[in-house]
Amino acid sequence: QVQLVESGGGLVQPGGSLRLSCAASGSIFSIVTMGWYRQAPGKPREFVAITPIGGSTGYADSVKGRFTISRNDDKSAVYLQMNSLKPEDTAVYYCYARRLLQDYWGPGTQVTVSS
Repeated sequence: QVQLVESGGGLVQPGGSLRLSCAASGSIFSIVTMGWYRQAPGKPREFVAITPIGGSTGYADSVKGRFTISRNDDKSAVYLQMNSLKPEDTAVYYCYARRLLQDYWGPGTQVTVSS
């Protein structure tokens, strides 16, 4: 089992920055992928960024060049640096991890971009 807890969400003005963190615990040694998804009101959950262990990072086109994903070498945390935020980035952001063909999710953290 893997437990994930996000932090760092909040209210920010357009053009501002936020850094999301996700602490992972439990059987983290066998995690193969970590990432971030988001869900805006009335919309399905969508992919944001991913960092496969031993692979290349990937981003949704909508955040490419503005968001940066990173993680600790021991898989104990994954981060999402979000710059040049736009109102359309407003959503609940979820941390994600895959281990032994099973997906794990955090409870989510709200990000609101508004003036």
